[in-house]
Amino acid sequence: MKIFTLYCISFALFVMPDQLKAQDIWTGYGHLFQPVRNYVVCQSVHPVVIDGKGDEFSWEQAAWIVDFEDIEGPQKPKPLHPTKVKMLWDSRCLYVLAELEEPHIWAYYDQHDQIVYHENDFEVFIDPDGDTHNYFEFELNAANTLFDLFLPKPYRNGGHPQISWNASGFKSGVSLTGTLNNPGDTDKKWTLEMAIPFESLRTEDLAPVVPQDGQVWKINFSRVEWQTTVVNGRYQKKKDEKTGRFLSEYNWVWNPTGEINMHTPERWGLLQFSAFPVSGKKVGFRMPADEELKKILWLIYYKQMDFRKAHGHFAANLTNLSVPENLSAESGRAVRLSLSVNGNQFSAQITANDGQAFSVNETGLVQTINSKKTNQ
Repeated sequence: MKIFTLYCISFALFVMPDQLKAQDIWTGYGHLFQPVRNYVVCQSVHPVVIDGKGDEFSWEQAAWIVDFEDIEGPQKPKPLHPTKVKMLWDSRCLYVLAELEEPHIWAYYDQHDQIVYHENDFEVFIDPDGDTHNYFEFELNAANTLFDLFLPKPYRNGGHPQISWNASGFKSGVSLTGTLNNPGDTDKKWTLEMAIPFESLRTEDLAPVVPQDGQVWKINFSRVEWQTTVVNGRYQKKKDEKTGRFLSEYNWVWNPTGEINMHTPERWGLLQFSAFPVSGKKVGFRMPADEELKKILWLIYYKQMDFRKAHGHFAANLTNLSVPENLSAESGRAVRLSLSVNGNQFSAQITANDGQAFSVNETGLVQTINSKKTNQ
């Protein structure tokens, strides 16, 4: 049997200004702009059975994501246990298959919407339109307990999770190579499957987005792993002997965010949908042209937030942020920046010489001003 493979391509977007002075604008912020990972997801050939096994033909053809890292990036120690993920899709659902190697599989939470990241879990984050607002989170533990929620905006911007939101039609399955909650043996791994209906990615105010061929979504995966001990035959999270607090968990992710915070959708990976069947034509990832423009906007956003922390108000102009009005992007496009401030509000705008233009405001909302390029 010929195995069809899709390659995950790491792509870094760097602004390369003409002047050394302009290059210095990134100093101190490099950890927030790590290479953006990507994945091309192809269509399933046959229906996917959600049983946690992933043994269908289509799953055999799909490529694995295997390069999980610490959430802060490669400067931190590598994960203790490997994690790998692959995806498929059809007209109804996005399918996720994950394998988590684990010598001690445990999970005691067994009720829907219990906060399963207080135990070991696997998490999926999805922002279909990439504006960093209105995104979805799915968490699953080894007992197949789901915690699903919707966030109108990130916590940093005053967002409050809507835990009462439920993904209608969501299905999941878990299989174990080992035993659950048995400290007396050594386990190998637990495997999970998710079927996330596109129609479920909606709220009263938000219509669902069904992807089209070539469309790109923001997505990320996280694995939470706690250090444990055994007390009276049960796994318990370890505590610091001096403070009595639980030791910090490990956070192993697909696309590192540069800090211990998954709720930074602008730093998630990119998922490109392909209409070709997974056993058919190989499709390469195409980096959206707007990514390098939005990256510059996010630098201004981060600098504005830091400026307000230091001075109690937003910077009135780009000069105060040490950002020039004109830059050259890696692609060679000339870009022009502008900043408007009104009390506790600001809007930064970037316009490329080919017509594309975007903005970001103090809530972290990215908006498209003009998505079409002009003929040069």
